[in-house]
Amino acid sequence: MSSAVSSPPSGDFDYNANRGTHTAGYGTIRRADPRIQSQIHSALGTARTVLNIGAGAGSYEPTDRHVVAIEPAAAMRARRPAHAVPAIIASAESLPFDDLSFDAAMGTLTVHQWRDRATGLRELCRVTRHTIVLLTFDPEHVHDFWLNDYIPELTDADQIRMPRISALAEAFASHGFTTTSQPVILHADCIDGFTEAYFARPEMFLDDAVRQAQSAWGFVPPGAEERAISALRADLANGAWERKYGHHRTMPTYQSSLRVVVAQRT
Repeated sequence: MSSAVSSPPSGDFDYNANRGTHTAGYGTIRRADPRIQSQIHSALGTARTVLNIGAGAGSYEPTDRHVVAIEPAAAMRARRPAHAVPAIIASAESLPFDDLSFDAAMGTLTVHQWRDRATGLRELCRVTRHTIVLLTFDPEHVHDFWLNDYIPELTDADQIRMPRISALAEAFASHGFTTTSQPVILHADCIDGFTEAYFARPEMFLDDAVRQAQSAWGFVPPGAEERAISALRADLANGAWERKYGHHRTMPTYQSSLRVVVAQRT
């Protein structure tokens, strides 16, 4: 299916409208980190057929299983590499598949983007025989990151956008699934450029391309981003960041707000 086909946005962030900015870093800045990938693939268990919801540029898709990818945004479909399966134009809320079509389903940093989360989760449960794996942020911990001191509006937005883990568990339970949540330990050299990946590399936030590859910046009030980056740049120059947060540079790992949520059909 041609990536040139246009489609309406499906969730809270319009990647089609931001083709030249926020999508550019996907596939380069937002690459699959092998340690996070291993955790996701392990959670998929022995599934041979996998549905990937909100598949985007294909990060974290298994290559050793039969994958069907769903991605509503043309701009994101265009970022998929040549080796990836073509993505079907559809959304989580209306999956064009029969009941119990897949051994497993997965979604990485996508559930907060859905227009109707309850419907999307119901659809996901409907088409999945055994296991659902979601990579998402725990809103109860997004304020723990040092960046919150520079731009609380960013983490405030994420706290609103991200579903609570307990709410996901409740939704899955209503469809006959039991849920567990696994913390994700980030390494200082994490290559997936979401915000907490740079816990030890604050200079990365001074790069426009890095911030444009993080959709959360699209939800802060006008002027907040400029104010925060100016303050961070000044603190890095005068040593204030080092005095307060410099210990992060020597931390090999960081327990982030990122979680792997695994739902198993009972």
